[in-house]
Amino acid sequence: MEQRQIVTPLKVGILIVAVAYFLFTLHALFTLQWLGEWDRIAGGSLRFAIFTEDISAFVGLLFRFAASIIALVAIVFYIAKKRFSKPAAYKVLRVILVLEAVYWLGLLATAIFDVQFTFFMGSSNFTLISVLSTLATTVIPDFLESLVFPIFLFILAFKLSLNRPINVQAKWSLITGTVLVAVFWLVNTNLWISTVRQKGMEYLTSYPQNLLSFVVTTIGLFALIIYSADITKKSTKIEKWQEFNLRPVGIIILGLGMFFLWNYLTWIFFGGDYVWSAWYAWFLGHNIDLWMLTLPLVGLPLLFEKNQKE
Repeated sequence: MEQRQIVTPLKVGILIVAVAYFLFTLHALFTLQWLGEWDRIAGGSLRFAIFTEDISAFVGLLFRFAASIIALVAIVFYIAKKRFSKPAAYKVLRVILVLEAVYWLGLLATAIFDVQFTFFMGSSNFTLISVLSTLATTVIPDFLESLVFPIFLFILAFKLSLNRPINVQAKWSLITGTVLVAVFWLVNTNLWISTVRQKGMEYLTSYPQNLLSFVVTTIGLFALIIYSADITKKSTKIEKWQEFNLRPVGIIILGLGMFFLWNYLTWIFFGGDYVWSAWYAWFLGHNIDLWMLTLPLVGLPLLFEKNQKE
């Protein structure tokens, strides 16, 4: 009978990530003050659009909540029973991916209203430059996260199968991960650009932690996209799990997790009313993906994992 170590750093890390995934989703689901919040800030002038976006997002959040429960139960069962059959693992993972995809689709209403406001309800004096700027900083990022990324999640759920070649599964897993990093890069870079426009460059030059966060977001995440794309290209050459090197995957997960952890700790150690901005309002108060700050607990053990044995 196969003897397996009951507790490993990787298993503990995966369990903590699953718990964070569940708890952050639970908190967002039952803390409903955010429904209509931006309409109240706008003085009631965007009521229909804001409530449509928020209700759509709430419905999507129900699917993520279901995914978080399944993920947590599956991981607890795996650790407690010390084994999990491959067919069962694949089935659970596919269900989680589909539910997560539906969650991201819940953000599509925001992208649609962005197009409406940009081309049909905007100022009659808008210029080509202003339209291109809005497309680059708002419309494209929103459609990437609410339509393109869910499509990749659906494709990945379809590609994950015991009957498919290993290189196909690895390739689509890494492609989907790369798209996710691209989503975070575009969305958060846009938020930083908006913040700098409001606060001025002094907001960066006067506070070194803000400048570093800006660089980590705009340059660091972009570098992670390039690295992920390179690893994805190399993954097409593997033919069996023994050839699949987990260390690059660990670097990608660690890098993404450190992005969230750094920005969170920046506020904990250096935050205050004097540096409060739209960036922190979003990152701390409206970031449903903040659970990813626990990802380093998975990324670090993967750096020391050997290639897959089975």
